[in-house]
Amino acid sequence: MSHPHPELKVAPPLPKGGLRIVALGGLGEIGRNMTVFEYNGKLLVVDCGVLFPEEHQPGVDVILPDFTSIRDRLDDVVAIVLTHGHEDHIGAVPYLLRERRDIPVIGSKLTLAFLEAKLKEHGIKPRSVRVKEGDRRGFGPFDCEFVAVNHSIPDSLAIAIRTGAGMVLHTGDFKMDQFPLDERITDLRAFARLGEEGVDLFLTDSTNAEVPGFTTSERDLNPAIEQVMRTAPRRVIVSSFASHVHRIQQVLDAAHQYGRKVAFVGRSMVRNMGIARDLGYLKVPQGLIVGLKELEKLPDHQITLVCTGSQGEPMAALSRMANRDHMIRIGEGDTVLLASSLIPGNENAIYRVINGLTRWGANVVHKGNAKVHVSGHASAGELVYCYNIVKPRHVMPVHGEWRHLRANGDLAIRTGVEPDRVIIAEDGVVVDLVDGRASITGKVPAGNVYVDGMAVGGATEASLKDRVTLAEEGVVTVVAIVDADTGALAEAPDFLARGFVHDESTFETVVPVIEKVLAKAALEGVGDALQLEQLISRAVASWAFRTHRRKPLVIPVIIDA
Repeated sequence: MSHPHPELKVAPPLPKGGLRIVALGGLGEIGRNMTVFEYNGKLLVVDCGVLFPEEHQPGVDVILPDFTSIRDRLDDVVAIVLTHGHEDHIGAVPYLLRERRDIPVIGSKLTLAFLEAKLKEHGIKPRSVRVKEGDRRGFGPFDCEFVAVNHSIPDSLAIAIRTGAGMVLHTGDFKMDQFPLDERITDLRAFARLGEEGVDLFLTDSTNAEVPGFTTSERDLNPAIEQVMRTAPRRVIVSSFASHVHRIQQVLDAAHQYGRKVAFVGRSMVRNMGIARDLGYLKVPQGLIVGLKELEKLPDHQITLVCTGSQGEPMAALSRMANRDHMIRIGEGDTVLLASSLIPGNENAIYRVINGLTRWGANVVHKGNAKVHVSGHASAGELVYCYNIVKPRHVMPVHGEWRHLRANGDLAIRTGVEPDRVIIAEDGVVVDLVDGRASITGKVPAGNVYVDGMAVGGATEASLKDRVTLAEEGVVTVVAIVDADTGALAEAPDFLARGFVHDESTFETVVPVIEKVLAKAALEGVGDALQLEQLISRAVASWAFRTHRRKPLVIPVIIDA
């Protein structure tokens, strides 16, 4: 397997007739998927998603791909092609369109509907081009063919990109459910046909590459969902991703079967299910959906609520119910059904919500104790089938952390792909397909771009480090009044501390330390306030660590007397 090397240089210009592939997100992480293809001076962007922050990124709303490497070439972008409507594939489109409004956005019916609803909030009307499986369209020098794939959101597509340099097949997110609820299966016949023509580079979804066997069919969840609807003594509260139309369809069908009415709760759920219903992806039995007002008049055993918050998000409906901060009061006999995955990194938040709900007397049914969720991604068995059907010349695993990419690469090798033709790249690594061979040729910048409130890219790694320090170690402000002539303290310094455990006498021992630093500075003729502040800051920080084993953020303020 060819791995990226930390000593990679900036990529050289693309050789004439070559195709360049750069992932600006989605490799080495689960989220913010974005891949840029370059051919003949033009760029094609596939997906443009967001990544959700982790605990060490406090105050960050979402993380975007880094557009730096294409910013001065936005006029060369011929299209943004979207594989499906999940946030980690469409969430950053508004931020890219802010930089150039008229880039055509290509996607299937549902994907574009979800995107347009999102762009409306940003005040952007996109130039959208609707496609469906079987379509073949040219965008500049890129000839794109769209192939049906099955995933945890309807209308997902894989994309075959043909150029003079060769053909790339990008699966997008996919799995191979043989009995999907909408009967739209991953089109392996198209994969085989493209394989016959010759796939030079196969980009495959790695999310479940470590999971052996096959991903269970969505239909196999019906018994568990029906059992909840049949046996729950009071209300049923279902929490799911606001985009998982098929899962919610199963919930609606089961509720209807056992004489329950359904209400949607939460802005994104109401909006997305409204869109899915209008476009015919969600089939709602007559009279099943009611408003919250009408719901209050019904007996408990006829009530089902469908809400967001399956990942323990603090603002979502479910966590607010667990915290008693929602109009819906969870009580003894209520059943809560978490019909979703545990996204890695969210486990604690989810268990917090489960514990909160259980405390109020709810029975919580989740993936850990019932068969109420299956993944949206192909497991190892399915990936191997794809390699054997497509017989690609090169494989580049995408969409996953390092361990997923490696596991996916190993599967490709086991099906006979030569190890040196399996390319494990990470964000910003440049892969060039030239004369039928793909290789890593360099890198471009691909850092994290943080969205914090209205500010895009304002928060940096350094400022996040400060936030973590503030949260964990506290802050100490030292106000020192210094005699301009002698450089000595004119009076005892003031200390303002927050989040740093202290009492009246805590700072007595640091005063001589500060005096010593100032005396030394005066001897050496250092009188510049900024330099003195740095000296004091360093002295107080090392004192705090020596005496208290703490590393507070130290803010020195020097006033000339």
